Amino acid sequence: MPRPLGELEDAVMTRVWKWNRPVTVREVLEDLQQERSIAYTTVMTVLDNLHQKGWVRREAEGRAYRYEAVSTRAAYAAALMNDAWSQSDNPAAALVAFFGMMSEEQRQALRDAVRIVQGPETPEAPEPRQQEAAQEEAREAAEQEAPEAREEENPGSAPDADGR
Repeated sequence: MPRPLGELEDAVMTRVWKWNRPVTVREVLEDLQQERSIAYTTVMTVLDNLHQKGWVRREAEGRAYRYEAVSTRAAYAAALMNDAWSQSDNPAAALVAFFGMMSEEQRQALRDAVRIVQGPETPEAPEPRQQEAAQEEAREAAEQEAPEAREEENPGSAPDADGR
């Protein structure tokens, strides 16, 4: 699993991913300079570091290089999420907590993604009782992992000054 990109690495990779074509140091520099003061050699060093880390490949063009992303931003984000999830000692609880942080739009995107991964022929859905039991088990596991998250969701449920 790759380490998360640093702030400047991310700014450079954002442009490489967005443009989706081989880019020069000069192109990245000129775009970055619209929002910050930065030197050519700094951008050149960042792109060289990204090449050494395997984020971009490069091809010589005259005395310079053209850099191209090795994978997509989506693949990078997926790898970060997978790494974080795999480090949990309770993956179901981690997912429940993560889903609880999502907006409705993000949850809909997740449902759409699950449909895409499952394909047109999905196995029969579990019996409602089995599904409810699995959801309850995941909820309980999440509550044991992070009771403070439950209190944040239900601030009125915390005891008041009298312990009620």
